[in-house]
Amino acid sequence: MDYSDIYIKDVKIIQPKVYEDSRGFFLETYNSLKYKAILDYNFVQDNHSKSSRGVLRGLHFQKNNPQGKLVRVIAGSVFDVIVDLRKQSLTFGKWFGIELSSDNKTQLWVPPGFAHGFYTTSLFAEFEYKCSSFYDPLDEHCLIWDDKSIQIEWPIINSDISISQKDQEGLSLNELISKEII
Repeated sequence: MDYSDIYIKDVKIIQPKVYEDSRGFFLETYNSLKYKAILDYNFVQDNHSKSSRGVLRGLHFQKNNPQGKLVRVIAGSVFDVIVDLRKQSLTFGKWFGIELSSDNKTQLWVPPGFAHGFYTTSLFAEFEYKCSSFYDPLDEHCLIWDDKSIQIEWPIINSDISISQKDQEGLSLNELISKEII
């Protein structure tokens, strides 16, 4: 596998080695010995979701029990977004977006302390991710997807967007700070 760092510390873009031929392909999606060299985390939970075109999920995070996530798409494509919510970070409040798809097989490491979400750009997408800590519904929070102070450049076409009620009620970065959620 190859990996690269981005301008936000601790975030990694991972490109697994893919073996392809006329019959199909094979890739190793996770190997604790190889990944330990770049991600010093134990994963405790795997999640799998399916979304239709135009579905936007997020931007979710946990405050007291933050989750690191190793994310990938196994069918279709999404525009995956993270926002740095680590108050001591030089990139606090900055976002990063990347296309993850079944074609490019790219993985993204989202460290603990980030809000995370995605927008489905294909007819449907199946999204899988490994978590470094367990999901706690009482600790779940949501940064509003269209926060004007962050200015995420979502690739939304013709206002084609479907968001859950819970995600529509997300708070802005300033509201999260003032309510001491972050």
